Amino acid sequence: MNTLRICTYNIHKGFSQFNRRMVIHDLRDRLRLLGADVVFLQEVQGLHLRHALRHADWPVQPQHEFLARDMWQQTAYGGNAIYDHGHHGNAILSRHPILSQANQDISDHRFESRGLLHCEIKVTGVDRPVHCVCVHLGLTAGSRRRQMAALVQRLDELAPDGAPLIIAGDFNDWRNHADDCLTEQLGVREVFVSLRGRPARSFPSTLPVLRLDRIYVRGFAVDKAEVHYGLPWSHISDHAALTTQLRPVAPAAGR
Repeated sequence: MNTLRICTYNIHKGFSQFNRRMVIHDLRDRLRLLGADVVFLQEVQGLHLRHALRHADWPVQPQHEFLARDMWQQTAYGGNAIYDHGHHGNAILSRHPILSQANQDISDHRFESRGLLHCEIKVTGVDRPVHCVCVHLGLTAGSRRRQMAALVQRLDELAPDGAPLIIAGDFNDWRNHADDCLTEQLGVREVFVSLRGRPARSFPSTLPVLRLDRIYVRGFAVDKAEVHYGLPWSHISDHAALTTQLRPVAPAAGR
């Protein structure tokens, strides 16, 4: 394998902006056109009994399995918000074997359920498993600061010595504090910062203004990065999808 294509996307539970329409079928079609090898998804509906009754074409499968079918052979899901009629959380879809998966609860208070979905993925051409973490951080600066500290601590334990690493998701980090924390402590770099000097504008998807979504990497060179916004993407989710093309590089000395 010479390149690895990555996508991160907050799919808004399969509904359009302001929850006007159920768009999970359109979302699946558009997501496949991006040609990603590994997909990091946030706000994935694992189960919703009320939607299943209300919408005749609501998928029988959990959304991550419905989206992955016949395209991504491996999936992982971490349910973060659990309620009487269902649950939602983060998911990773992969064309490469997922060797392990674990979901860590990093909720900062009872009003926001958040988690870190961590997978080890065996990627052809990379000598060690690639640690992939899908994140969706809190809405307040204090919550995000504590959640990023938990992320750093977790990866210091699970992915030491410069192990290849991809962290992607919705950071809700419009003030760009994540760069200061993660680049210094984990030795990662954000793909859009590498190419353009700053994170991508990704919200709202109609005409993005806020820089909320990120892809951080270690052990990879960044060939290109793109933001997918405007029509038809703005009819699918309130966030833009981000993609990047990566090349594995020789491992650096341990930190």
